[in-house]
Amino acid sequence: MMSQKKIVFLLFVFFTILQTQAQVSFKPGLRGGLSLSSISEMHGDYKPDFYVGGFGEINLTKRYALQPEITYTRQGSNDVARNYFEAGTSIEKVERLDLKLDYLSLSLLNKFTFGPGIQIQFGPSLDVLVDDNLAITKNRNDISFISGVAYRFPSGLTIEARFKKGFLDVLDSSYYSNNSNNYYWLGEYNVNNSFQFGVSYIFGK
Repeated sequence: MMSQKKIVFLLFVFFTILQTQAQVSFKPGLRGGLSLSSISEMHGDYKPDFYVGGFGEINLTKRYALQPEITYTRQGSNDVARNYFEAGTSIEKVERLDLKLDYLSLSLLNKFTFGPGIQIQFGPSLDVLVDDNLAITKNRNDISFISGVAYRFPSGLTIEARFKKGFLDVLDSSYYSNNSNNYYWLGEYNVNNSFQFGVSYIFGK
């Protein structure tokens, strides 16, 4: 079993090498843009909306940075079909609903830079639900994974495109019962999917 002295020594060597390879720096920034989101295994349309937030870029080497983010994002799915029986009758009806799930997302991205400004970004996110219009919410919060590409100009302006995949079931599908009509297919595992297209700007380039 490795002794504490050896662990401390190895950590010291690691951070010494890291420091000799690059100068660690921190730069804040802002980001925002268009969000196209949907809820999986439901018959519905993508919901166009927006996201906005701030981030900090922690440059550890010339090509690699950690980027913690806090983002307000509006997600959901539009024109979702719900079959139901009219109260007191056996008459089946269909209503179409625009579902919304607004999150405050806390993310930590790994960011690799290639060439003059091409970036690959990926990392986990904890999404805290702040508002919704669901009849029954299954999980108030969500855990998701973000992946994307970006291009940063010398001015500090960045164009970015991302895909955000949720992992927790966000609603009770029994409420949106569509078993009598195959066209309105509904599964049991309903998770968030979101495409983000926007810009960011970093200060102190």
